Amino acid sequence: MKKIITTSLVLLLGAAAFLGCSPQAKWNRAQRQAMREALRDYRQAVYLNDLTDAEFMLFSDDVALALEEDYPVYTTFIQMPGVNDTVQVYVVTTIVEELNADARNMRHIFPYSYLVGNNVLPSGLDRSQQQAFYNCLAGKVDNAYPTMNRFVNALMADTTDMSQISRMQRQCANDLFDWTVVIDEAIVEL
Repeated sequence: MKKIITTSLVLLLGAAAFLGCSPQAKWNRAQRQAMREALRDYRQAVYLNDLTDAEFMLFSDDVALALEEDYPVYTTFIQMPGVNDTVQVYVVTTIVEELNADARNMRHIFPYSYLVGNNVLPSGLDRSQQQAFYNCLAGKVDNAYPTMNRFVNALMADTTDMSQISRMQRQCANDLFDWTVVIDEAIVEL
């Protein structure tokens, strides 16, 4: 992943040199577009891979505009050490901000197809039924985690929290669809 991002950023630097940008130049249309193209490398991230093309375009616009605002001289930004890490921080920050803004984004963290594949939800739910599930799950998550940062940290850090979230998912599925999830446990004889 880092190699792809590094390659993209090297290409961006080459494009900046080709366009004859002086160190004093602000981001122009081509530079903004080049940054949006580089952000496509993040499309496979868990939150981002479930976005529609239009949603991803809005997401990449938000990241590119935030970068431009904080680093107004494009050539200086693209040449600075750690530029890849900086872009990654802005991507994660934008994801967290979007999650804070709209609890319905639970569908991007726990895609419907993933939940069906793990027998949490039945297949064939329509959009309104899926939305009811995600609203239920968002309510339970909001009650369990006082801040979005705690929720994100729980997702990344601990399998105990994942089992807590799995319980929340099963509760919502059962409450809404009378769908009971049964987890088979292996019995080992010694």
